[in-house]
Amino acid sequence: METANHGPWDGITRRGGRKVAIIGAGNVGATTAYALVLSGLCSEIVVVDIDAARAEGEAMDLAQSVPFGMPVRVRAGTYRDIGGAHVTVITAGANQRPGESRTDLLLRNWGVFKDVIPKVAEANPEGIIVIATNPVDVLTFGAWGLTNLPRGKVIGSGTILDTARFRSHLASHFRVDARSVHAYIIGEHGDTEVPVWSRASISGMTLHEFGAAQGREHDQAALDAIYERTRTAAAEIIGRKGATFYAVAAGILRLLEAILRDQETVLPVSCVLHGQYGLHGVALSLPAVIDNAGVREHLAVPLDPHEVELLHASAATIRKSIERILE
Repeated sequence: METANHGPWDGITRRGGRKVAIIGAGNVGATTAYALVLSGLCSEIVVVDIDAARAEGEAMDLAQSVPFGMPVRVRAGTYRDIGGAHVTVITAGANQRPGESRTDLLLRNWGVFKDVIPKVAEANPEGIIVIATNPVDVLTFGAWGLTNLPRGKVIGSGTILDTARFRSHLASHFRVDARSVHAYIIGEHGDTEVPVWSRASISGMTLHEFGAAQGREHDQAALDAIYERTRTAAAEIIGRKGATFYAVAAGILRLLEAILRDQETVLPVSCVLHGQYGLHGVALSLPAVIDNAGVREHLAVPLDPHEVELLHASAATIRKSIERILE
């Protein structure tokens, strides 16, 4: 029988696959686990929650979906059971309330992290940690400070979802497949996020060039509206249904796929910076190469001066919140 102790850490379970732990069995955690069950990315999923009965119920429900997907062992557990996980996903924390900014969540969720992260680091000292709890940039910085891990192994989901929303809205505007749109949102996952208009392209053409090829006149007001819809998307959803979790889980799954399959994929994730664009002492999202060790490197994407200015302003906003948790 398989036990909770798997020997020296290498992220491999005895069944020869990858093990993933999820801390927090709420909407985001359970939906992420469900997506993992159907994906075939791992062979073991451990769900941990302060409400043990909730974790057990979710694990039982998820396990009963396995016959319709790929073989995977799903179980509830404690922190002792996450040893050997290649990745631990942190979704624990308070939900964002209607009308509540991400920064308003900070002190409530930082209290949760001060309890959770040391337990994760002790039980699985070499595993990658993915942060999905908001405000994700501040909590990514804080979580890194509570571990002895390299910067690249504490990764916030960051602007993965913002970037997907941005590309989707641009695709609808230009009437193309979103997969043909290359554009990024960087900086804070929140109100000061930065659209990188200067590098946005469709099929190798700038947005202006592509629009001209379609016979369109440049419509800056429409593009500004796309950015605003991207920035406020979460609030729009929360106002209608109280929470967001399907698309969030899909973004987490994409990050896990890049890690577990060693894809060397470029994704905009949050990580503690060490000099990129002259920024230090802050975590925010930049395009980064993701492999099975986490963030391998950040890409120095050329930005125009205004975008650099906005990125520094975004970093300053995050840094103010970091100062609050360091008080």
